[in-house]
Amino acid sequence: MTVHLDFSALTKTKRSEYAVRFLFGGAVTMIAGLLAEHFGPVLGGLFLAFPAIFPASATLVEKHEKQKKEKAGMNGVKRGRQAAALDARGAAMGCLGLICFAIVVWKALPVWNALLVLALATAAWLGVATVVWNIRRRC
Repeated sequence: MTVHLDFSALTKTKRSEYAVRFLFGGAVTMIAGLLAEHFGPVLGGLFLAFPAIFPASATLVEKHEKQKKEKAGMNGVKRGRQAAALDARGAAMGCLGLICFAIVVWKALPVWNALLVLALATAAWLGVATVVWNIRRRC
């Protein structure tokens, strides 16, 4: 599978679907903030790392794939679930990179300049995510 951008997909998504993503992401962020306020920043940060948009995104991916197959006269339930599962796999690979990002920030921020630390952490995230993607592609 080749990774590519498909900007035409932006016109196929309804405004209500964007609203669901926005509201869900905002709710998760708000809950993380409340947890941080009550239990401290470590627990709040743990919940802030939750990929807030993923659950809404996965359900929309499943719905769109199912609709495409049904328009072609086929049962799209299985294809929709497979597409959502692939989306979940990609999210999991990205989370491995996010863990490395968090570790770099956690360890280096007390010692180094914030801009440098964020640049290093971003490079770590990109590197780990790319390596994991290539390993998965070869298997």
